[in-house]
Amino acid sequence: MDSSHASAALAHALLAPRSIALVGASDDAGKTAGRPLKFLREAGFQGKVYPINPNRAIVQGEQAWPGLSALPEVPEHVFVLTPTGSVLDTLREGAALGVKVATVLASGFSESGAEGAQREEVLRELARTTGIRILGPSSLGVVNTHTRLVLTANAAFAEPDLPSGKVFVASQSGSMIGALVSRGKARGIGFAGLVSVGGEVDLSVGEICAATLDDPAIEGYLLFLESLGDGEELRAFAAEAARRGKPVIAYKLGRSEAAAEMAATHTGALAGEDDVADAFFKDMGIARVGVLDALLETFPLARRVELGKTGPGHRRVGVVTTTGGGAAMAVDQLGIRGIAVQPASPETVAKLNAAGIPGTAGRVVDLTLAGTRYEVMKKTLEILLEAPEFDLVLAVVGSSARLYPQLAVKPIIDSAGADKPLAAMLVPEAPEALRQLTEAGVPCFRSPEACADAIASVFARRAPRQLALPAAPADGATRTLSEAQAYGVLEQLGVPHAPAVLVPLAGPAPELPFPFPVVAKVCSEHIPHKTEVGGVVLNIASRGELEQALATLRGNLHERAPGAPCDQVLVQPMQRSLGEVLVG
Repeated sequence: MDSSHASAALAHALLAPRSIALVGASDDAGKTAGRPLKFLREAGFQGKVYPINPNRAIVQGEQAWPGLSALPEVPEHVFVLTPTGSVLDTLREGAALGVKVATVLASGFSESGAEGAQREEVLRELARTTGIRILGPSSLGVVNTHTRLVLTANAAFAEPDLPSGKVFVASQSGSMIGALVSRGKARGIGFAGLVSVGGEVDLSVGEICAATLDDPAIEGYLLFLESLGDGEELRAFAAEAARRGKPVIAYKLGRSEAAAEMAATHTGALAGEDDVADAFFKDMGIARVGVLDALLETFPLARRVELGKTGPGHRRVGVVTTTGGGAAMAVDQLGIRGIAVQPASPETVAKLNAAGIPGTAGRVVDLTLAGTRYEVMKKTLEILLEAPEFDLVLAVVGSSARLYPQLAVKPIIDSAGADKPLAAMLVPEAPEALRQLTEAGVPCFRSPEACADAIASVFARRAPRQLALPAAPADGATRTLSEAQAYGVLEQLGVPHAPAVLVPLAGPAPELPFPFPVVAKVCSEHIPHKTEVGGVVLNIASRGELEQALATLRGNLHERAPGAPCDQVLVQPMQRSLGEVLVG
């Protein structure tokens, strides 16, 4: 089966199965093991559901079965709700029958010590050798609002009328899928699907999300991550999502040492250095947010800000407001995150004056109470959205947003079709105005922290690059590279480095393409530690001094490394005030 068919088959069995078995289903719908059956029935799931309980003939009013082998068909998806000790036997039985996907609720694997790690390795080997795909362990299940699949033990899904939406959630924390659903429902934000990935013994965030990329009902992704255990799969998914114009927003724990330690304890995976993760997200075009509300609120903005236009020259924000204090909070939070608010240009101020727009135009365009008139806000937005000095316009609305959204909020909605991104921040608690903005697809925020976090994270993204990695030797052999050869590898990877030219060790000193002072270093794959053989001469100020440096290097090699093959010298300009990194 090719990769596209395999992904489609995985997405089907995971998120749209025609038949489900609930192993260990409880007769008590209030218990963890009883919730999935209750939720599936309440949601109106149309597929076959087989409760399995060897101790009961009836579970929650439905026929129960003693085991997977007793079922009239092989279920496509099995949810294992039993304790840790019985999980392996159930999975072996399911794999022998041809079950495609199994979700494991139980914990007690790598996060619980050496014995648990051994159990997890058996799970991993089972998936590898039999072809059964495993979600978890410690997975609270999956939800697909479009197929009414509520296959989860998360208590938050007892809430009726789950809103449907366009974003797909993958979370390493099972409780967070319920938290996001409840928070989203309060904001009128729905989801296309949600998956609790748990311990990722087999199926990972990257592979699961990649399998859904062909789903037209999914237009973006939210990731809640505790660790980065599937870097290559996540990289491949993010690159393909960017190619298709489907934004990815991530919230990752581990910014502090304490949080990183907790994540490692909880998942059994190394959380990794946070600055490395941060650079990884940016390079993959993933918007990493640090405020939880922003995880819910960033998608509409990420969809409006094109990935190729997020460099340093495309981060100019213009602000218009009806409340000076509210705008100052937004400006402050943006500044903390390195985003400067751009004042209106003299040309734009002249257009505002010519249109009779009241208020002042300093760091922000402050309309004061006059901005609570529809025609004033509408005309101001029209002028700002056409102004070339802004890459994004943020409208900050004060008290009128709560009870009179038709005054300053409706003109924002009516201006949202402009080519330039437009966002809104509402200072009061204004649920109706937020609902209207959300329904209209306008990026909107409840707090200055989430607003600034979303804008900064979207601007921080870089378009993913396809890396042309150097080919490994065909025979698998490895060898040491000289410094010049290493620069060749860096060039293939697109990593910038200082200018360099190779000069014959025997001389003479040539004309250089860069100015003095320079450094001269012996260049040989057989001399990894140049200073130990006197192979470096610094601060060479002229061509004559370069001739002397070559002579010095020849003498040092003759004395300290007489048998080391070396016939070249690398010459580079002296550089100061650079950050340094050792790569090994």
